[in-house]
Amino acid sequence: MRRMPSKTPSPRSVLKWSDNHSTHEKAGRNIPARLFYCLPHSIKLATICGGNYSFFMARTSLIGCACALLATIIWSGNFIVARGLGDVVPPVTLAALRWTTGTLVLLPFAMGIMWRQRAALLKHWRYLSISALLGVTVFNTLIYTAAHTTTALNLTLIATTTPMFIIVLSRIFLGEPITRPRAIGLMVAVFGIVTLVTRGDFAILWDMAFTVGDLWMLLAGFLWAIYSILVKKKPAEINQYAYLGTTFLLGVLPLIAGAFIEQSITPQWNMTPAVVGSVLYIGIGASLVAYVLWTKAVTTVGPVTSSLIYYSLPAFCGIEAYLFLGEPVTLIHGVAFLLIFSGIILATHPRFNQ
Repeated sequence: MRRMPSKTPSPRSVLKWSDNHSTHEKAGRNIPARLFYCLPHSIKLATICGGNYSFFMARTSLIGCACALLATIIWSGNFIVARGLGDVVPPVTLAALRWTTGTLVLLPFAMGIMWRQRAALLKHWRYLSISALLGVTVFNTLIYTAAHTTTALNLTLIATTTPMFIIVLSRIFLGEPITRPRAIGLMVAVFGIVTLVTRGDFAILWDMAFTVGDLWMLLAGFLWAIYSILVKKKPAEINQYAYLGTTFLLGVLPLIAGAFIEQSITPQWNMTPAVVGSVLYIGIGASLVAYVLWTKAVTTVGPVTSSLIYYSLPAFCGIEAYLFLGEPVTLIHGVAFLLIFSGIILATHPRFNQ
Protein backbone atom coordinates (compact mmCIF):
# COMPACT_ATOMS: atom_id res chain seq x y z
CA MET A 1 0.00 0.00 0.00
CA ARG A 2 1.33 3.40 -0.94
CA ARG A 3 2.09 5.50 2.10
CA MET A 4 0.36 8.85 2.16
CA PRO A 5 2.61 11.85 2.85
CA SER A 6 2.42 13.22 6.40
CA LYS A 7 0.49 16.42 6.91
CA THR A 8 2.37 17.20 10.10
CA PRO A 9 3.57 20.81 9.93
CA SER A 10 7.30 21.43 10.24
CA PRO A 11 8.78 23.82 12.81
CA ARG A 12 9.84 26.10 9.98
CA SER A 13 6.29 26.37 8.68
CA VAL A 14 4.96 26.95 12.19
CA LEU A 15 7.40 29.76 12.92
CA LYS A 16 7.56 31.24 9.42
CA TRP A 17 7.28 35.01 9.45
CA SER A 18 4.85 36.68 7.14
CA ASP A 19 6.24 38.54 4.12
CA ASN A 20 3.34 40.98 4.01
CA HIS A 21 5.20 44.31 4.37
CA SER A 22 2.02 46.31 4.81
CA THR A 23 1.17 44.20 7.82
CA HIS A 24 4.64 44.85 9.23
CA GLU A 25 4.15 48.57 8.74
CA LYS A 26 0.80 48.54 10.49
CA ALA A 27 2.14 46.40 13.35
CA GLY A 28 5.00 48.83 13.95
CA ARG A 29 2.77 51.71 14.99
CA ASN A 30 2.90 50.81 18.65
CA ILE A 31 4.39 48.21 20.96
CA PRO A 32 1.21 46.23 21.78
CA ALA A 33 0.36 45.97 18.08
CA ARG A 34 3.85 44.72 17.20
CA LEU A 35 3.81 42.14 19.93
CA PHE A 36 0.28 41.05 19.00
CA TYR A 37 1.56 40.43 15.48
CA CYS A 38 3.83 37.72 16.95
CA LEU A 39 1.02 36.01 18.88
CA PRO A 40 -0.53 33.93 16.05
CA HIS A 41 2.81 32.20 15.50
CA SER A 42 3.15 31.56 19.23
CA ILE A 43 -0.40 30.21 19.40
CA LYS A 44 0.35 27.80 16.56
CA LEU A 45 3.39 26.42 18.34
CA ALA A 46 1.51 26.31 21.65
CA THR A 47 -1.25 24.25 20.02
CA ILE A 48 1.21 21.84 18.44
CA CYS A 49 3.16 21.51 21.70
CA GLY A 50 -0.05 20.48 23.41
CA GLY A 51 -0.92 17.86 20.82
CA ASN A 52 0.29 14.37 20.05
CA TYR A 53 1.98 14.87 16.68
CA SER A 54 4.42 12.07 15.94
CA PHE A 55 6.96 14.45 14.40
CA PHE A 56 7.36 16.32 17.67
CA MET A 57 7.12 13.25 19.89
CA ALA A 58 10.34 12.03 18.27
CA ARG A 59 12.07 15.19 19.47
CA THR A 60 10.52 15.65 22.87
CA SER A 61 13.45 17.37 24.56
CA LEU A 62 13.98 19.79 21.68
CA ILE A 63 10.33 20.83 21.60
CA GLY A 64 10.21 21.09 25.40
CA CYS A 65 13.15 23.48 25.38
CA ALA A 66 11.62 25.42 22.48
CA CYS A 67 8.37 25.81 24.44
CA ALA A 68 10.26 27.09 27.50
CA LEU A 69 12.25 29.51 25.34
CA LEU A 70 9.20 30.86 23.52
CA ALA A 71 7.31 31.28 26.81
CA THR A 72 10.29 33.24 28.14
CA ILE A 73 10.32 35.48 25.05
CA ILE A 74 6.62 36.22 25.49
CA TRP A 75 7.14 37.01 29.18
CA SER A 76 9.97 39.38 28.27
CA GLY A 77 7.48 41.22 26.05
CA ASN A 78 5.21 41.34 29.08
CA PHE A 79 7.90 43.31 30.95
CA ILE A 80 8.19 45.78 28.06
CA VAL A 81 4.45 46.28 27.60
CA ALA A 82 3.65 46.44 31.31
CA ARG A 83 6.55 48.75 32.18
CA GLY A 84 4.33 51.83 32.10
CA LEU A 85 1.26 50.23 33.67
CA GLY A 86 2.63 50.09 37.21
CA ASP A 87 1.78 53.73 37.92
CA VAL A 88 -1.48 53.65 35.93
CA VAL A 89 -3.40 50.55 37.01
CA PRO A 90 -3.43 49.26 40.64
CA PRO A 91 -1.72 45.86 41.05
CA VAL A 92 -4.69 43.65 41.96
CA THR A 93 -6.83 45.29 39.28
CA LEU A 94 -4.10 44.77 36.70
CA ALA A 95 -3.80 41.10 37.66
CA ALA A 96 -7.60 40.71 37.50
CA LEU A 97 -7.78 42.31 34.04
CA ARG A 98 -4.94 40.12 32.81
CA TRP A 99 -6.36 36.82 34.02
CA THR A 100 -9.97 37.65 33.16
CA THR A 101 -8.84 38.25 29.58
CA GLY A 102 -6.87 35.01 29.43
CA THR A 103 -9.70 33.02 31.01
CA LEU A 104 -12.38 34.38 28.67
CA VAL A 105 -10.26 33.48 25.64
CA LEU A 106 -9.36 29.99 26.90
CA LEU A 107 -12.72 28.76 28.28
CA PRO A 108 -14.59 28.42 24.94
CA PHE A 109 -11.92 25.95 23.84
CA ALA A 110 -11.40 24.22 27.20
CA MET A 111 -14.97 23.90 28.54
CA GLY A 112 -15.76 20.78 26.53
CA ILE A 113 -12.64 19.00 27.76
CA MET A 114 -13.26 20.20 31.31
CA TRP A 115 -16.79 18.80 31.22
CA ARG A 116 -15.66 15.41 29.90
CA GLN A 117 -12.98 15.21 32.58
CA ARG A 118 -15.12 16.63 35.39
CA ALA A 119 -14.75 13.44 37.46
CA ALA A 120 -10.94 13.69 37.38
CA LEU A 121 -11.05 17.44 38.08
CA LEU A 122 -13.29 16.92 41.13
CA LYS A 123 -11.05 14.10 42.31
CA HIS A 124 -8.00 16.39 42.28
CA TRP A 125 -9.72 19.61 43.36
CA ARG A 126 -7.22 20.29 46.18
CA TYR A 127 -4.26 20.03 43.81
CA LEU A 128 -5.96 22.26 41.25
CA SER A 129 -6.96 24.85 43.86
CA ILE A 130 -3.40 25.14 45.18
CA SER A 131 -2.02 25.40 41.64
CA ALA A 132 -4.53 28.14 40.80
CA LEU A 133 -3.78 30.06 43.99
CA LEU A 134 -0.02 30.01 43.48
CA GLY A 135 0.30 30.30 39.70
CA VAL A 136 -2.61 32.63 38.93
CA THR A 137 -3.95 34.47 41.97
CA VAL A 138 -0.81 35.27 43.96
CA PHE A 139 2.31 35.10 41.77
CA ASN A 140 1.72 37.94 39.31
CA THR A 141 -0.11 40.03 41.90
CA LEU A 142 3.00 39.94 44.10
CA ILE A 143 5.18 41.06 41.17
CA TYR A 144 2.86 43.97 40.34
CA THR A 145 2.76 44.91 44.03
CA ALA A 146 6.55 44.72 44.34
CA ALA A 147 6.97 47.00 41.31
CA HIS A 148 5.26 49.80 43.24
CA THR A 149 7.84 49.85 46.03
CA THR A 150 11.17 48.71 44.57
CA THR A 151 13.41 49.38 41.58
CA ALA A 152 13.68 47.52 38.29
CA LEU A 153 17.28 46.62 39.21
CA ASN A 154 16.19 44.96 42.45
CA LEU A 155 13.32 43.14 40.73
CA THR A 156 15.61 41.69 38.07
CA LEU A 157 18.32 40.62 40.50
CA ILE A 158 15.88 39.01 42.93
CA ALA A 159 14.12 37.25 40.05
CA THR A 160 17.34 35.28 39.48
CA THR A 161 16.57 33.36 42.67
CA THR A 162 13.54 31.67 41.08
CA PRO A 163 15.50 29.01 39.11
CA MET A 164 17.62 28.43 42.23
CA PHE A 165 14.48 27.71 44.23
CA ILE A 166 13.28 25.36 41.47
CA ILE A 167 16.57 23.48 41.37
CA VAL A 168 16.56 22.95 45.16
CA LEU A 169 12.89 21.93 45.29
CA SER A 170 13.32 19.62 42.29
CA ARG A 171 16.20 17.93 44.07
CA ILE A 172 14.08 17.47 47.22
CA PHE A 173 10.74 16.44 45.71
CA LEU A 174 11.62 15.09 42.25
CA GLY A 175 15.09 13.69 42.86
CA GLU A 176 16.63 15.61 39.95
CA PRO A 177 20.43 15.70 40.31
CA ILE A 178 22.43 18.92 40.60
CA THR A 179 25.38 18.14 38.34
CA ARG A 180 28.62 20.11 38.33
CA PRO A 181 28.05 21.51 34.80
CA ARG A 182 24.52 22.52 35.82
CA ALA A 183 25.80 24.36 38.91
CA ILE A 184 28.59 26.07 36.94
CA GLY A 185 26.19 27.03 34.15
CA LEU A 186 23.80 28.47 36.73
CA MET A 187 26.55 30.68 38.20
CA VAL A 188 27.69 31.83 34.75
CA ALA A 189 24.12 32.77 33.76
CA VAL A 190 23.56 34.65 37.05
CA PHE A 191 26.84 36.53 36.55
CA GLY A 192 25.70 37.46 33.05
CA ILE A 193 22.38 38.79 34.39
CA VAL A 194 24.16 40.82 37.07
CA THR A 195 26.50 42.21 34.40
CA LEU A 196 23.50 43.14 32.24
CA VAL A 197 21.41 44.90 34.87
CA THR A 198 24.39 46.78 36.38
CA ARG A 199 25.80 47.58 32.91
CA GLY A 200 29.16 46.31 34.15
CA ASP A 201 29.29 48.77 37.05
CA PHE A 202 29.27 46.29 39.95
CA ALA A 203 29.76 49.10 42.48
CA ILE A 204 26.03 49.74 42.08
CA LEU A 205 25.37 46.60 44.09
CA TRP A 206 26.92 48.18 47.19
CA ASP A 207 24.53 51.13 46.97
CA MET A 208 21.36 49.07 46.60
CA ALA A 209 18.61 49.90 49.06
CA PHE A 210 16.23 47.08 49.91
CA THR A 211 12.51 47.65 50.51
CA VAL A 212 9.44 45.61 51.34
CA GLY A 213 8.88 45.18 47.59
CA ASP A 214 12.03 43.05 47.45
CA LEU A 215 10.49 40.64 49.95
CA TRP A 216 7.33 40.43 47.83
CA MET A 217 9.46 39.63 44.77
CA LEU A 218 11.42 37.00 46.68
CA LEU A 219 8.18 35.39 47.85
CA ALA A 220 6.84 35.48 44.27
CA GLY A 221 9.92 33.62 43.04
CA PHE A 222 9.53 30.94 45.72
CA LEU A 223 5.83 30.47 44.94
CA TRP A 224 6.57 30.18 41.21
CA ALA A 225 9.09 27.44 42.03
CA ILE A 226 6.42 25.54 43.97
CA TYR A 227 3.95 26.04 41.10
CA SER A 228 6.47 24.64 38.60
CA ILE A 229 6.95 21.55 40.76
CA LEU A 230 3.17 21.12 40.92
CA VAL A 231 2.95 21.37 37.12
CA LYS A 232 5.43 18.50 36.85
CA LYS A 233 3.22 16.52 39.24
CA LYS A 234 0.07 17.11 37.16
CA PRO A 235 -2.10 13.96 37.15
CA ALA A 236 -1.77 12.17 33.83
CA GLU A 237 -5.54 11.71 33.62
CA ILE A 238 -6.07 15.48 33.36
CA ASN A 239 -5.63 17.02 29.92
CA GLN A 240 -3.34 20.05 29.67
CA TYR A 241 -6.14 22.37 28.56
CA ALA A 242 -8.56 21.06 31.20
CA TYR A 243 -5.84 21.77 33.76
CA LEU A 244 -5.23 25.30 32.51
CA GLY A 245 -8.93 26.09 32.11
CA THR A 246 -9.67 24.97 35.66
CA THR A 247 -6.71 26.75 37.27
CA PHE A 248 -7.39 29.94 35.31
CA LEU A 249 -11.04 29.93 36.40
CA LEU A 250 -10.31 29.13 40.04
CA GLY A 251 -7.46 31.62 40.17
CA VAL A 252 -9.21 34.61 38.61
CA LEU A 253 -12.28 34.61 40.89
CA PRO A 254 -10.41 35.89 44.00
CA LEU A 255 -8.68 38.49 41.81
CA ILE A 256 -12.00 39.87 40.56
CA ALA A 257 -13.25 40.19 44.14
CA GLY A 258 -9.98 41.81 45.19
CA ALA A 259 -10.12 44.25 42.28
CA PHE A 260 -13.55 45.53 43.34
CA ILE A 261 -12.25 46.12 46.85
CA GLU A 262 -9.11 47.81 45.53
CA GLN A 263 -11.14 50.13 43.30
CA SER A 264 -13.01 51.45 46.34
CA ILE A 265 -9.81 52.56 48.10
CA THR A 266 -7.50 53.63 45.27
CA PRO A 267 -7.55 56.64 42.92
CA GLN A 268 -9.51 56.40 39.70
CA TRP A 269 -7.67 55.49 36.51
CA ASN A 270 -8.58 55.70 32.82
CA MET A 271 -8.97 52.79 30.40
CA THR A 272 -7.01 54.27 27.49
CA PRO A 273 -6.29 52.49 24.18
CA ALA A 274 -2.72 51.89 25.36
CA VAL A 275 -3.98 50.20 28.52
CA VAL A 276 -6.44 48.07 26.53
CA GLY A 277 -3.72 46.94 24.11
CA SER A 278 -1.34 46.14 26.94
CA VAL A 279 -3.96 44.19 28.90
CA LEU A 280 -4.88 42.17 25.81
CA TYR A 281 -1.24 41.29 25.26
CA ILE A 282 -0.50 40.22 28.82
CA GLY A 283 -3.88 38.46 29.01
CA ILE A 284 -3.63 36.45 25.79
CA GLY A 285 0.13 36.30 25.33
CA ALA A 286 1.79 36.34 28.75
CA SER A 287 -1.03 34.42 30.42
CA LEU A 288 -2.73 32.03 28.01
CA VAL A 289 -0.11 31.27 25.33
CA ALA A 290 2.91 31.44 27.62
CA TYR A 291 1.29 29.23 30.26
CA VAL A 292 0.38 26.61 27.62
CA LEU A 293 4.00 26.61 26.48
CA TRP A 294 5.44 26.59 30.00
CA THR A 295 3.17 23.73 31.12
CA LYS A 296 4.25 21.65 28.14
CA ALA A 297 7.92 22.50 28.77
CA VAL A 298 7.82 21.56 32.45
CA THR A 299 5.96 18.29 31.84
CA THR A 300 8.38 17.43 29.01
CA VAL A 301 11.89 18.43 30.07
CA GLY A 302 11.25 19.12 33.75
CA PRO A 303 11.13 22.27 35.89
CA VAL A 304 14.93 22.56 36.27
CA THR A 305 15.76 22.73 32.55
CA SER A 306 12.78 25.03 31.93
CA SER A 307 13.80 27.37 34.75
CA LEU A 308 17.40 27.57 33.50
CA ILE A 309 16.12 28.57 30.06
CA TYR A 310 14.06 31.22 31.88
CA TYR A 311 17.38 32.91 32.70
CA SER A 312 17.41 34.22 29.12
CA LEU A 313 14.53 36.58 29.98
CA PRO A 314 16.72 39.65 30.81
CA ALA A 315 18.60 39.19 27.54
CA PHE A 316 15.37 39.18 25.52
CA CYS A 317 14.15 42.18 27.54
CA GLY A 318 17.26 44.04 26.42
CA ILE A 319 16.79 43.05 22.78
CA GLU A 320 13.12 44.08 22.77
CA ALA A 321 13.93 47.34 24.57
CA TYR A 322 16.32 48.08 21.71
CA LEU A 323 13.83 47.10 18.99
CA PHE A 324 10.69 48.67 20.46
CA LEU A 325 11.91 51.43 22.78
CA GLY A 326 15.11 52.51 21.04
CA GLU A 327 17.28 51.80 24.09
CA PRO A 328 20.99 51.48 23.18
CA VAL A 329 22.85 48.17 23.06
CA THR A 330 26.49 48.41 24.15
CA LEU A 331 29.48 46.06 24.35
CA ILE A 332 28.48 45.24 27.93
CA HIS A 333 25.13 43.98 26.62
CA GLY A 334 26.92 41.68 24.18
CA VAL A 335 29.20 40.28 26.89
CA ALA A 336 26.23 39.76 29.23
CA PHE A 337 24.17 38.02 26.52
CA LEU A 338 27.13 35.71 25.78
CA LEU A 339 27.51 34.82 29.46
CA ILE A 340 23.78 34.19 29.93
CA PHE A 341 23.34 31.93 26.92
CA SER A 342 26.66 30.12 27.52
CA GLY A 343 25.57 29.38 31.08
CA ILE A 344 22.17 28.13 29.90
CA ILE A 345 23.75 25.82 27.31
CA LEU A 346 26.25 24.46 29.83
CA ALA A 347 23.51 23.86 32.40
CA THR A 348 20.94 22.27 30.08
CA HIS A 349 22.71 20.52 27.20
CA PRO A 350 22.64 16.71 27.59
CA ARG A 351 26.29 16.44 26.50
CA PHE A 352 27.40 18.24 29.67
CA ASN A 353 24.86 16.68 32.03
CA GLN A 354 25.06 12.94 31.46
